[in-house]
Amino acid sequence: MESRHNSGQRTTKDLRRGNRVALLRRLYFEGATSRIDLAGRTGLSQATVGNVISELLHDNVVIETGQLDSEGGRPAVLVAVNPKHAAVVGVDVGESGAAIELFDLRLQKLAAVEVPLRLPKESPASLVSKIAAGVNQVIKQAGVPTQHVLGIGVGVPGVVVHNGEEYVHAPSLGWDKIPLLQLLQTALPAPVMLDNGARTMGRAEMWFGKRRDAKYLVVVLLGTGVGAALFNEGHLFGGSTSSAGEWGHTCVVVGGRQCRCGAKGCLEAYVGAGAILERWAQRSRRSLPARRDEQRLLRELAATRDSKAAAAVLDETADIIGVGMANLVNLFNPEYIVIGGWVGQLLGPRLLPRIRDAAASQALRFPFSHVAIEVGRLGPDAVAMGAATLVVESFLASGGRSRGTTQGREAARQGGAMG
Repeated sequence: MESRHNSGQRTTKDLRRGNRVALLRRLYFEGATSRIDLAGRTGLSQATVGNVISELLHDNVVIETGQLDSEGGRPAVLVAVNPKHAAVVGVDVGESGAAIELFDLRLQKLAAVEVPLRLPKESPASLVSKIAAGVNQVIKQAGVPTQHVLGIGVGVPGVVVHNGEEYVHAPSLGWDKIPLLQLLQTALPAPVMLDNGARTMGRAEMWFGKRRDAKYLVVVLLGTGVGAALFNEGHLFGGSTSSAGEWGHTCVVVGGRQCRCGAKGCLEAYVGAGAILERWAQRSRRSLPARRDEQRLLRELAATRDSKAAAAVLDETADIIGVGMANLVNLFNPEYIVIGGWVGQLLGPRLLPRIRDAAASQALRFPFSHVAIEVGRLGPDAVAMGAATLVVESFLASGGRSRGTTQGREAARQGGAMG
């Protein structure tokens, strides 16, 4: 049995660590603050705040950034998180390419590279090799020492299961229980954290988007694939197998179009990028190239103003997205639904009024009257930035002391509510 003395030592250590975590999170999310203000906001004594800030300054995790003028006495010195303390990498794995971005600790982008991919033809081993080459390239481009990289967050298509083993299921890519995290860990030069791309995009919106103070938020990703991130009380909801949010594989047409997942009538089979283009090709009686540039073709569709076929496809797309959103409203009762993903960014502003009308016609009146549907403002960096937040959340949850702690990894998976 452990002695009371040792138990007390552990409790004191945990208390000090908790204070350090609380103060570091305040500084990270609220910006430069004085020690006196930190004491007032956290309820900690000024002596405790002073001791913790001294530790953080010693570790170079925070820096002094200036002074506040005072009417009497000494001016208050402001402290803030040191953005140069470490760098983090975020990786957005899409089916035609991976966006690999390097950020400072405050998630200001310092460098980026694009790596072409051909999923699902790309094997997991080939994918890992290309990501590794891209990560090394972006680190070199930024001129950052490898040991300065805190970690690498990766957002991928499919279900990322977190049960100690960590593997990926992605039927659309032919992946079944792929140990992608383990493969990446052996190939990359810093600790790796992995999650579904829609969930990482949702994290970016929760941290830096317009609705970052929302408690009940749904962030939808419209791209080649379709997914969602669900936030309850500010925390990311994962479900029993980490697969909550597979909104693209909810059925909107019984016996409808064949989806890549093997089912029929899925939302993705109508509003995923490939599905939109296929419906346009059918209506306009045109053929699509086997190796098509979806982004270029979808921009062409969006720019087409005098084609009945294009107008009909876009109207139908808005209606089906609206039906899908009505399902989200009725099931989850969110305050906000934020549209992201490259398709969402491209088509969302034009289709938003019709999407809202379609959702209003299908959703229950009372919950719909309490939800706002809008286009996200983070743009194409959202998935990679959100993947990088996995690493930063782990760092914050450790009190800025270590890389990839157990507590930090768990906090990152749960979404790490701000504050």
